[in-house]
Amino acid sequence: MSDMTPVMIRWAPRSAVLVGFLLPLLAALLAPAAPASAHAVLVSSSPRADLLLAAAPGQVVLTFSESVRQVPGKIRVIGPDGKRVDRGEPSFDGTVVTITVDPGGQRGTYLVSYRVISADSHPVAGGYTYSVGAPSAAPSDSDTASKVDTAVTAAIPVVKFLGYAGLVLLVGPVLVLALLWPRRLSRNGPARLVWTGVGLIMLSTLAGVWLQVPYTAGGGVLDVDAAGLGTVLSSPFGTAQLVRIGILLAASLLLRPVLAGTEGRADRPLLGVLAVAGLATWPLAGHPAASPVPAVSVVVDTVHLASMAVWLGGLLMLGGFLLRWANERELGAILPIWSRWATLAVTALLLAGTVQALIEVGTPTALISTTYGRLISAKIALFALVIAVAAYSRQLVVRRSAAGQPGRMRRAVWIELGITAVVLAVSSTLVQVTPARTAADNEQLQGAGYFSTTLTSNLYSLQVEIDPAKRGNNSVHLDAYAPDNKPMPVVEWKATAALPASGVEPIDVPLLPLTDNHATGEISLPTAGDWELRFTLRTSDIDQATVTVTVPIT
Repeated sequence: MSDMTPVMIRWAPRSAVLVGFLLPLLAALLAPAAPASAHAVLVSSSPRADLLLAAAPGQVVLTFSESVRQVPGKIRVIGPDGKRVDRGEPSFDGTVVTITVDPGGQRGTYLVSYRVISADSHPVAGGYTYSVGAPSAAPSDSDTASKVDTAVTAAIPVVKFLGYAGLVLLVGPVLVLALLWPRRLSRNGPARLVWTGVGLIMLSTLAGVWLQVPYTAGGGVLDVDAAGLGTVLSSPFGTAQLVRIGILLAASLLLRPVLAGTEGRADRPLLGVLAVAGLATWPLAGHPAASPVPAVSVVVDTVHLASMAVWLGGLLMLGGFLLRWANERELGAILPIWSRWATLAVTALLLAGTVQALIEVGTPTALISTTYGRLISAKIALFALVIAVAAYSRQLVVRRSAAGQPGRMRRAVWIELGITAVVLAVSSTLVQVTPARTAADNEQLQGAGYFSTTLTSNLYSLQVEIDPAKRGNNSVHLDAYAPDNKPMPVVEWKATAALPASGVEPIDVPLLPLTDNHATGEISLPTAGDWELRFTLRTSDIDQATVTVTVPIT
């Protein structure tokens, strides 16, 4: 038993880091795939959802919370007979999408179905109905190919994880080989590590482009065609991937002399420039590009990635090679320098992460109330564990016991790598989750509904809309129709609002006629409760009628 103990202790940390890398991959592959996380939301539409119109509109206008791009053929307006009534291609102007529809449409219920791409390359899909003349059975959209297969949503975080792992295997080892590697030691093992990193990044990038086609347009892993690839490659996401591939190919030419230790004077600076440019392609294709301050977010995320790659890649070189192969004198020279590098990398990682969190989370409440916030909290907890282990490693270096006892240092390094492997898995999931700031805004937008109803008298029917039906300022929209559903001209409009349960007497609502049958107004409702609104419409010198409705104000 005693003979086996040293072996078990020596290999347990390596087993831990192996499990740390494999478990997140298995979890991403085997866990049920969550729905695709859309990072924009439909703020408003014209016509509004469930609206009853007297005549068919000539266009449908969709307004989103952030800029969106087109997915060809995925915006459709379906008439009551199940046929498309949209005409031509929709126009995109930032957050606004305008769809031309047949103005001579039939009576009944229409379905608006949309799928667009938000500014951070994630798809946004949804639909709603409105009616003309009178409601009917809602039509269905026959375009079932818009649904994203679960295999696609499960594969994307795995592909991103491989890309991050590739960065770790490439950046840190190259830096150590170029600046810290003893000349007497073989470079073959580290070189294989570097080329594995290059291969993983290339595989991740190509697979990411392939998966982006069904992820945005809908379908399964094999539902990819030339037109879909062209659409993806012409997008900002695709441009970033193409630039990354070009940089990776150029860097591969410079890596050979660096890995062999025969690089020229200009090779290292040029490789550094390519590294910074390549790292920037990750934030340019994700959340940072769509943040409130994109320039700051892109720079901060680039620093975050670079610090991660230097720190973890350097740890891998220490645990896998230097602490096993270098002698005490060499370690005595290398470890203090590495300790300073690691301190700088961790500090940059911490500062960049803090700025990222402030931008993407927004409020302390969002750390708890959103999935993105909870994942950030998990990263913070794991990062604290890593810092504790790193502090122990630094103490070994300060006391100069690491060079004499490399086994203790090696175990600490492998524990650090095991924990940070899990952090990488969390990060791979995080980039697919709606940022907390967006999730909170979207929840607020989706929760900010409006009250809509139709009131009937012997003279007219009155469509009433109160927006947002919440305490504070509210907009009132009134549309009058004759019994035959034609617009009813109104001579005079009057409205009052009261809250009898709280003793609030009727308040006059000032109304402004916009057309013969449409009026609008603004009123401040200071208290939540069931407000009683009364509307009196005079349609001639002698004809008028009053209708009443109770509106719940939250």
